[in-house]
Amino acid sequence: MNSVSNPQSDNDDVTITVCPDGPLLVRGPVTLIDADGNPIKKERPTIALCRCRGTSIAPFCDGTHKKRRRRQSST
Repeated sequence: MNSVSNPQSDNDDVTITVCPDGPLLVRGPVTLIDADGNPIKKERPTIALCRCRGTSIAPFCDGTHKKRRRRQSST
């Protein structure tokens, strides 16, 4: 997994973890904004954002990616 964190702060770190063939896990104090500029309520300190576009609860992951065929790794 790959992670990107915010080097600007010590106690309020935001970390984004890229899960292979899965969601983006976002941890920390973030504000999600929809396409119209409205905040999206998050109910947990860690959220999973869908990357497969198959979720029924966009923008959050619902596990649909597990039902899809895994991407072939390039060798």
